[in-house]
Formats: sequence, C-alpha cells, structure tokens
Amino acid sequence: MAKLDILEFPDPRLRTLAKPVTDVNDEVRTLIDDMFETMYACPGIGLAATQINVHKRIVVIDISEEQNQPMVFINPTVDVLDQETGSYDEGCLSVPGFYESVERPVHIRVKALDRDGKSFEMVPDGLLATCIQHELDHLNGKLFVDHISNLKRDRIRKKLEKQHRQQA
Repeated sequence: MAKLDILEFPDPRLRTLAKPVTDVNDEVRTLIDDMFETMYACPGIGLAATQINVHKRIVVIDISEEQNQPMVFINPTVDVLDQETGSYDEGCLSVPGFYESVERPVHIRVKALDRDGKSFEMVPDGLLATCIQHELDHLNGKLFVDHISNLKRDRIRKKLEKQHRQQA
C-alpha cells in the first residue's frame, strides 16, 4: 500500500469529471487500499479518487472513531428521497484547515458497486449521508466550497494559494 498525494484547492484537476469504472479488478482494489491508507493517515473520513488525481468514480469512507468500518463506493449514484435538508460543518482533505456549514439533503438512497464489483444499495443518514454526498461532489468536479458564498470561497482560495507559495 502507498500513501498518495492529495490535490488541494484551487488545483484545477479537482474540477475534472470522473469516469465510470468499467472493470473492478486487482488494480482497482489496490487503488482502493492506497486510498484508505491515504485517508487514514491524514486523518480523514472520506476520500474520492479525484482528490488523488485519479479520475475514476471511486469513493472510500470510514466515519467510525476506530477506523474499522471501511466502505467502498464504485460508480455511486444518489437519489434524493425528499426535500428535507440539514446542515453540517464540512471540512475536506483538499481544503485543509477550513470548515464551513453546508446544506444537503437528509434522506438519500445510494447505489454503487463494492470492492468486489457487487451491486448494493443503502439509505444512509446523518454524517454518513453528508459524507457520501460530499465525496460524490468530488467525482463531479465540485468541492464543498462551491456550496458557500463567493466571499468565503475567495477568502479560502487566497489563504491556500498563499500557503502553497510559502511552501514552494
């Protein structure tokens, strides 16, 4: 396994639309293992392949405190079940150090493939529902900062650009 580099906002590669996985094979499973290692090392609770500059529709999530409930979503789709929304303070490994309140649908249904290519469906709630939607945004070239005001987004972008210049 390998810890991978995570792209940081405002890197334009984060805006790339991920392509569906056509074959769940050993290469995909190795990528999934590397994504978990990367996510746990950061530490984070979710990671989309887009964030590591791999533009495939793969998401890994583990919201457990013990990091012992890994979930894999390959080619995930989300259906919103009703119009109720809820707000969570979201952070992101691609927007390090920043948290903002984001409104998202509360009741969703997720369909995806697991790490063995088997189809599954679930109706998550709470943090898991929010995390899934957050990570799916990445696969569609969106970030949580796209859900906040332009003023806040520009402030975050400028601070991260300054950090990147200082690190270079």
